[in-house]
Amino acid sequence: MTDRTLTATRHTHSRGALVLAVAGELDHHTAPEFTRVVQETPFGPDAPVLIDASGLTYCDSTGITVFVSAYQRAQKTGTRLFVVGLNADLTRVFGIVGLDQLFTFQPTVDDAINALRA
Repeated sequence: MTDRTLTATRHTHSRGALVLAVAGELDHHTAPEFTRVVQETPFGPDAPVLIDASGLTYCDSTGITVFVSAYQRAQKTGTRLFVVGLNADLTRVFGIVGLDQLFTFQPTVDDAINALRA
């Protein structure tokens, strides 16, 4: 059995957006860490949430469920939500399962911040 590692953190961008950074392998074993960060994040209309997935190397169906739960919270609270930095493989997976219809994707956190001003 290999060790699965994931880090999930939250910080506030200098322009006020909440950035949830997730890096490593997001699967059944590691999803509780990302779930905790999402649940502890105060979603609301005054602060957009950016999920920085630029360090994410793998995401299974359990991980996708965490992304969907973040989307659902954003919808309920009127929070603008972006997913940033997905690699090509994960972008393809998100497209196959239809998440490209739910999320707004940006290549970087700065691009997402700039899109908020548009």
